[in-house]
Amino acid sequence: MIRLINEPVVLHKGAILSAAEADALGIDRAAARRGTMAARILTAHNRQTPGRPDGGRHYERRSDDGHPEGGHQVGGHSGGRYPGDGRSDGGEPGGGTPVLRLRFDALASHDITYVGIVQTARAGGLREFPMPYVLTNCHNSLCAVGGTVNEDDHVFGLSAARRYGGIFVPPHLAVIHQYVRETMTVCGGMILGSDSHTRYGALGVMGIGEGGPELVKQLLGKTYDLPPPRVVGVLLEGAPRPGVGPQDVALALIGAVYDNGFVKNGVMEFFGPGVAGLSVEYRCGIDVMTTETACLSSVWATDDAVREYLARHGRAGDFAPLAPEACAAYDGLIRMDLGGIQPMLALPFHPSNIRTIAEINSEPRDILRLVEREVEDLFGRGGPKLDLCGKVRGGRLWADQGVIAGCAGGSFENVVAAAAIVDGKGAGGPDFSLAVYPASAPQSLALMRCGAAAMLTAAGAVLRSAFCGPCFGAGDTPAAGALSLRHTTRNFPNREGSSPAGGQLAAVALMDARSIAATAAAGGRLTSAAELDWERLEPRIRPDYSFDPRIYERRVYNGFGAPEPDRDLVFGPNIADWPPMQPLPEHLILRMASVITDPVTTTDELIPSGETSSLRSNPLKLAEFTLSRKDPGYVGRAKATAALEQRRRENPSDPAVLEIVRNLSAACGSLGTAGGETAGVPIPDDAATRTGLGSALFAVKPGDGSAREQAASSQKVLGGWANLALEYATKRYRSNLVNWGMLPFVVSAEQAERLRVGDYLVLPGIREAVGQGMEDIPALLVREESGTLRAENFILSLKNLTEDERSIILDGCLINYYNRRE
Repeated sequence: MIRLINEPVVLHKGAILSAAEADALGIDRAAARRGTMAARILTAHNRQTPGRPDGGRHYERRSDDGHPEGGHQVGGHSGGRYPGDGRSDGGEPGGGTPVLRLRFDALASHDITYVGIVQTARAGGLREFPMPYVLTNCHNSLCAVGGTVNEDDHVFGLSAARRYGGIFVPPHLAVIHQYVRETMTVCGGMILGSDSHTRYGALGVMGIGEGGPELVKQLLGKTYDLPPPRVVGVLLEGAPRPGVGPQDVALALIGAVYDNGFVKNGVMEFFGPGVAGLSVEYRCGIDVMTTETACLSSVWATDDAVREYLARHGRAGDFAPLAPEACAAYDGLIRMDLGGIQPMLALPFHPSNIRTIAEINSEPRDILRLVEREVEDLFGRGGPKLDLCGKVRGGRLWADQGVIAGCAGGSFENVVAAAAIVDGKGAGGPDFSLAVYPASAPQSLALMRCGAAAMLTAAGAVLRSAFCGPCFGAGDTPAAGALSLRHTTRNFPNREGSSPAGGQLAAVALMDARSIAATAAAGGRLTSAAELDWERLEPRIRPDYSFDPRIYERRVYNGFGAPEPDRDLVFGPNIADWPPMQPLPEHLILRMASVITDPVTTTDELIPSGETSSLRSNPLKLAEFTLSRKDPGYVGRAKATAALEQRRRENPSDPAVLEIVRNLSAACGSLGTAGGETAGVPIPDDAATRTGLGSALFAVKPGDGSAREQAASSQKVLGGWANLALEYATKRYRSNLVNWGMLPFVVSAEQAERLRVGDYLVLPGIREAVGQGMEDIPALLVREESGTLRAENFILSLKNLTEDERSIILDGCLINYYNRRE
């Protein structure tokens, strides 16, 4: 079904060759690396590429109907070298490791992130949006949560679009990624979004999801810098069986590559004969879930189906044929037989925790007990319980809720298929509910016109507006103990909205819309769509889709290229500026405020989504919820250290501050004398004026999931200066740490075993070490034992930071970095 080839391969005239076979044929593999779609797109957008100072594409000013007034440049091979071929076309001054410096064609944000982005860019000197920047409102659209704060942010967003020349999509009109698919994708382009599921590869566009500061850099004319990523080919063969949907394919793929990191921070490039048999919406449904593989981006070969899709949306001129060249080299290959995929289910608490629905139905109790044990591992024996085995009746698992929604599930084709399945059978009953969120208002209109909306409503399903709420815990939150089946993107712990601190815990299993509908038609009994009569269903699930742009024309504000600088921004009472951030001090004392030993820590655990995200525009209020679902004591510990730091800044001679600095210095100095080793230079006992106090946290693998910068910025607001980790789950979380001036340290497993909450890490000369580019930072771990402070040597790794990233950390955050250069 899925075969992983973890070594370089070359696609040569349709054949897959090993490196040795390619060498035997005399193929220049370095040159063949430039034959991938990803290489050509990255080269075209690299600011250092000869002849392409501003990237490979541009967008023209748009007319009132939202369409271009002129043609677009079509990206492609620029004639320059691809920086990943080992040459130093791009890179740090003086050569060395190549670095891509990318400028994107367009930006996209939703209403959890755009206020902070605009505020940060404004502090850095923003005058106007230099490329199309769409502000959508699909996350915090329930205005009853937090009073007026959600709508206040929407008013701010519209005022920002007018002042700076942006695009504003009012609430309930479209989820962020569907709007971009319908109106902004141009084959061969690149789009940067402040949402982790920024994926438009099926339309020939490389989308990257990052934290807000990376969008700020683009708004201020800077670049997105990274080493050339690995490019992994995905060869699709065969065709899906009846009843197998895009989520089934995506879950199978995630299950094959997530745990082993096969595509982590790389680009997935889809091609092969299996692509042609998939509709464009089906491809988009697979592609959007590639975020859950931990890859950086994705791109697919384009064909006449993509041409027709863009033409249907009034954008025929945005099509360009994309395919690997006759000779293209990849860093690895995933070979996937679509015909071998079965209807899948991702059990709590991760999209990679996959089983086939047939497996669940054959031995449900044995498998569900594994999830119940994981609950104990996550929340402890005294924490909330989850009785999934109790939902097995008559040998089958029964669910409580079904949801089809968002950028993954809410597509026209998925909803039409679900409607055909429940038509005439019902969509549950008193004990099972089905909610459907179409991905955009134009798609809702098409569902009405083709009759699918009527079928769903008559069956008892509830149709809602275009809103991402169920995906992140702000809509259709299930009851405690309930099992929800969802065609959405994630099923992380508590992401559905439950609160373990209140004794609440619910379970989410990810499934395809077709199997969710089959389950609803069975009254909530877990049912695979493969069990249905597809000879009867097939003729009913392929109505023609007609895109009606009038909804957008009448409601969307499109001011790109026409900023109104005299317009004032409209601030609601909850919108607050970022508090002042301090530069990195000469010396640093960190106190461990949290030590998390779970295999993976998600951004939802670092800063909860759901109702707390209504506070996103007030950094101080939002920070109060940092780690609230994972380590409720973290905020108090971090604030206690921050209070000491505030006293130090106001009065370095404060007795409490001096006592800490002197005691720690004495402990470190005695180690240097007695241990016979170089323990670094102890902090002088009179150096409180130059010694900062801050907090830090350790997690094994933090940062899986959302791109929300608040997962890092909330720590910084509370006085955080560092994360320690064995590795970082995603580039975007590590980038968020750096952009908020936090040190992204890596430690060994042996060192991690030594860390405890309350420990001190003493970092003498940390500012000089960062400034000089040191990668192994000598530190001292200090712990109180039996009333005595004892110190031991500790090495913190700080690798692969660019010169700009080091400068951002030295300045204390990205805002300071830009302000210092004004």
